Amino acid sequence: MNASAVDANVQDRVAAMISVYGENGAVPARSQWEALMSLPADAPVTLLNVFKLRREAHYADGSGVSPCSGQEAFSRYAAVSAPGLEKVGGRFLLLAPFGFAFVGEDEDWDFVAAGSYPDRNAVLALFEDRDYRKAYVHRVAACERQKVFLCLA
Repeated sequence: MNASAVDANVQDRVAAMISVYGENGAVPARSQWEALMSLPADAPVTLLNVFKLRREAHYADGSGVSPCSGQEAFSRYAAVSAPGLEKVGGRFLLLAPFGFAFVGEDEDWDFVAAGSYPDRNAVLALFEDRDYRKAYVHRVAACERQKVFLCLA
C-alpha cells in the first residue's frame, strides 16, 4: 500500500470517529485521533484518565435517559467500557479515587483510571465498538471535566 493510500485510510478512519463522537471537547480532537493513528502499530499504549463528575448528569434534551447523578451516569458507562476494554485485549492498571497533587499545583478530580492497551489498534477498536459508542453518552453526561493522557508504555 502506498503512502497516499495509508493517509487516505487514516483520514477516513478519523472522519468516521468524528462523525460518531463529534468534536465537542469530550472526545479526542481531529489532531489527537491522527496522532494516535500515527503511533507505531505495535507500540503498547496506556491511557491515564482523570475525571471530575457532575452532581447531576447532563444529558441532551430528548435523550430519553432518566435523570441521575453524575456517578450513576458514569457507572452506566463503566458497565460497558470495562468489558469493552478487556474485549480488545486491554486491562486496567489502576482505578482509584483521586487524592491530591503531591508535586505541582493542586487540582480537583474525583477519580483516576489507567487502562493499558496492547497497541493503538486496540484503542481504536474500543472506540469503534457499537456498544461502547452507545454507552459513551453516559460518560459525556457524567463528566464536568476530564483529561486523558496517552503514554507509550
